[in-house]
Amino acid sequence: MKATFEKLMLLDRRWVFLALAVVGVASYSLKDFQVPILVTNESRQIFAAIDELEEGATIFLSIDYDPNSLAELHPMTYAIMEHAFRRGVRIVITSLSTNGPGMADEAIRAIADSVRIDREYNGVMYPGREVVNGVDYAFLGYKPYPAIVILAMGQDFRIPFPADYYGTPLEELPLMENVRNLSSTECVIVITGTNIADMWLAYGQARQGFPLAFGLTGVSTAQYYPYLNSGQLFGLLGGMLGAAEYEQLADNPGLALDGMRVQLFLHWTIIIFIVIGNVGFFVTRKRRGAGGNV
Repeated sequence: MKATFEKLMLLDRRWVFLALAVVGVASYSLKDFQVPILVTNESRQIFAAIDELEEGATIFLSIDYDPNSLAELHPMTYAIMEHAFRRGVRIVITSLSTNGPGMADEAIRAIADSVRIDREYNGVMYPGREVVNGVDYAFLGYKPYPAIVILAMGQDFRIPFPADYYGTPLEELPLMENVRNLSSTECVIVITGTNIADMWLAYGQARQGFPLAFGLTGVSTAQYYPYLNSGQLFGLLGGMLGAAEYEQLADNPGLALDGMRVQLFLHWTIIIFIVIGNVGFFVTRKRRGAGGNV
């Protein structure tokens, strides 16, 4: 037994990575197994803010993340956008991250294709429909210097964005006819994995008072709970779990709920390796202590 643990202590880490890859692929294929999700109030508030809006209302969505946090944050974008489009809620979209516009455009196209299909959510049948650029959404694109752009959008979207991402002047977009600035929308939802979140608090919500919610990476979520408790944020989605909570509320299983299943089995695999490594360490140390250096 001791010899076995000694061999495990010397195990090449590449075998660990291979085991994780095998477990990840195998767990992804277990479509019938779902991880139980306990929905938190901070996730429920974001869902309710959109679900309770009248058809034709407008929200603002800022996709402020890079590809390195795509796995955690992209499912939030998908879930929120599809929920809004199914409800007939219009969206003004920007991206204050350099690499965000391409991901935002990809998400818009994917969700537009999904909304064309008749589907039932939470017992309600939503007929498929065409999502029209300039009518159902306006994608304004990217501009540098987030703090300055946020301040400008608080006055008028047309200051930093005279035309949308596709080159159409904002004055020619029907959606933007009565939407002048951030306060003209029902709420602002920012999905980010960077310090742009702080800029939205300082230069956006604190100055203009609009309802603000965040979707953040799991590692950065905890530091924003004081803003949730103070009322500066009305909702908070934390990492892949937050996205999975939203998907469950929307009755729309997607990337996040699939990811939670994979994550569960991967975490268990990592824990097993940690336990084996620690047991092996103590067994070999005890042996050395009893018989001297071996």
